[in-house]
Amino acid sequence: MIGDEILSGRTQDKNVAQVAAWLNRQGIRLDEVRIVPDDEGRIAAAVNALRSDKDYLFTTGGIGPTHDDITVDSIAAAFGVPVVIHSRARQILEDYYATRGGLNDARLRMARVPEGADLIENRESGAPGVKIGNVYMMAGVPSIAARMLEALDGTLEGGRPVVSMTVGAYAPESEVADLLRATEEAHEGVAIGSYPFFKDGRYGANFVMRSDDGELVERTAEDLASRLAEAGIEPFPGGI
Repeated sequence: MIGDEILSGRTQDKNVAQVAAWLNRQGIRLDEVRIVPDDEGRIAAAVNALRSDKDYLFTTGGIGPTHDDITVDSIAAAFGVPVVIHSRARQILEDYYATRGGLNDARLRMARVPEGADLIENRESGAPGVKIGNVYMMAGVPSIAARMLEALDGTLEGGRPVVSMTVGAYAPESEVADLLRATEEAHEGVAIGSYPFFKDGRYGANFVMRSDDGELVERTAEDLASRLAEAGIEPFPGGI
């Protein structure tokens, strides 16, 4: 995620959850999130560190028409290639703005790509996203990023999506920590996360089981509910 506005708190980022949910549907695990300021050197350094270590790298923000939209320049620097005007991107923008005041210099900035890059279709506002290597550059506006993700449906290699189920209980985490550990160890392949809350004057937690094996998740949830009940703690399937 790229942008000073996110780091300053002026803009509340929604793209992390959106990208994570989309990746899960593709059977791809989100492994790391970074928020990087509008600084070419820092963006390039982060991109080079992550693209060499991950299967895919998604960036959001910084590909618009203003002077502070420097993601394309930064990623071109990371790859050691120049920035060029993509002929197809230019045509897309000329067609889109034909009845919207025409293609001026600012709008033409959205046709700039690192040399050798491909485009990601944008059915909402015309200006395309950009793909180079395993790096996918998308808009910062969540609704536009969503359409770019839709255009990528089924194009990335992934596995089975992660399935999750939740069991809640009015019990402090410290009271059920050993029980949770034992349940997870009894069901290899499932991860159990604990999410505490304070509600209606009572402490409790929701326990979320995740795996790419849906039947295994279901068995684990049933086992956890049974273990809670045996411990004298009422389970709430589906969470609280």
